Amino acid sequence: MGDLKIKIGDMQLKNPVMVASGTFGYGEEYAQLVDLNKLGAIVTKSITLKPRAGNNQPRLWETASGLLNSIGLQNVGLKTFIEEKLPYLQKYDTGIIVSIAGETVDEYEKLAQALKKEKFDALEINISCPNVRTAKRMLFAQDPELARQVIRKVRRYYKKTVIVKLTPNVTDIGLIAKACEKAGADAIAVVNTFNGMAVDLKKGVPVFKNIVAGLCGPAIKPLALYKVYETSQAVRIPVIGMGGIMNFHDGLEYILCGASAIAVGAGNFIDPQIPVKIIKDMELYLRENHLGKISRLVGSLKC
Repeated sequence: MGDLKIKIGDMQLKNPVMVASGTFGYGEEYAQLVDLNKLGAIVTKSITLKPRAGNNQPRLWETASGLLNSIGLQNVGLKTFIEEKLPYLQKYDTGIIVSIAGETVDEYEKLAQALKKEKFDALEINISCPNVRTAKRMLFAQDPELARQVIRKVRRYYKKTVIVKLTPNVTDIGLIAKACEKAGADAIAVVNTFNGMAVDLKKGVPVFKNIVAGLCGPAIKPLALYKVYETSQAVRIPVIGMGGIMNFHDGLEYILCGASAIAVGAGNFIDPQIPVKIIKDMELYLRENHLGKISRLVGSLKC
């Protein structure tokens, strides 16, 4: 059988297939649709210190081969997450990656401090959400020094695996990734959604109240794939690739371009079985091609 095990920081995963933050709820929402025990890891919805109601409707808008979303980080807040959502996930034999988001450096620090003794496998620092009302948070992912400040503050309290989720909406993603690596990140998640917008022709106004929204789905795959390649060339730590992954062919492309693991996002809305199918097909691919370990394919693209 093909060996799908992969290691990211001190987190050992049984396979490299995750479900991306914001597309899988807290796991419980999908438990009747997919066997959570088969997944490499579940990345939770990004958690903030206080509950957030999120943005006004509309929040979703279909585009050609993609989906614009403007959710606004709706979540139950730190307290309810620790008391209700995390214990539910801990029942399953899968990696748990808790995603956190803040509007200030201090908020990220407080989240890390509150979570440091909780039982889960890794912390994802989401510094890249494009659809919240304040522009401050996007700056964390667009400025190397601000990114460093966030990671250093988090590192004061959280000692296990730290993953930083980056935005593609920068001139040089490698520069930001290197800053995160130097600040103590164990892995880089690439990428969050691309900035986009839609227009309501009848009213002559933007579809979304915030004007900007995040584009995800198959439409962004070629762009995201290049961002993963660019990031993997800039850092030595593992890269987690995401963006339009719909099948194992897509997943393997990301791995060849330098991703140690992948995350399925918008695909979960179309078919919740996609991550499980990818795992099965990857194992079959390794076996049929006598490749042994999936880790042998990471960054093996011949340029």
